[in-house]
Amino acid sequence: MLLFIPSPLISRASHADHPSPLPFAAKILNIPIFITTQNASRLGDTVSELTALVPEGTPEAIDKTAFSMLVPELQSQLQSLTSSANEKLSVLLVGIETHICVTQTTLDLLAAGHRVYVIADGVSSCNAGERPVALHRLAREGAVVTTSESILFELVGDAKDDKFRAVSGLVKETKEETKQAVETFCRL
Repeated sequence: MLLFIPSPLISRASHADHPSPLPFAAKILNIPIFITTQNASRLGDTVSELTALVPEGTPEAIDKTAFSMLVPELQSQLQSLTSSANEKLSVLLVGIETHICVTQTTLDLLAAGHRVYVIADGVSSCNAGERPVALHRLAREGAVVTTSESILFELVGDAKDDKFRAVSGLVKETKEETKQAVETFCRL
């Protein structure tokens, strides 16, 4: 599943113009998407360019004031994906702010026993220096910090898969953003 934390504070230069391929790939790979917003009544609505990327049928965004996405409303939606209360999920996480909402969501998901993949080229922070620090911390805490290219090909698994061509096209379109994310992560 893909958890998506868009925000009105997102840097338009970093994400609205060059969004992660994951919302597109989620539709191709039939991955459910869940979205939260951060205190929309005070901070404003989500960046419309990002909202437009989300496939039809995605549950409505959950507005929250907690920094973590793991609020009761989302927890009940996640439970609907499992056959038992003890079943653990694999979660792909993208959004902002890496050092606040993404970090607290990741830590809560890890504490609940879920496998968390933080997508380095799918997260950002208003203060760019916070991002690599947060990504390193999350890796030390047990999250898998990876790129959209890496996780998408891992999910497809084989070039013979009928979804390979579509996913490969998405990866090519976002190659530069993936490169920048890797360079940012490797600076520390």
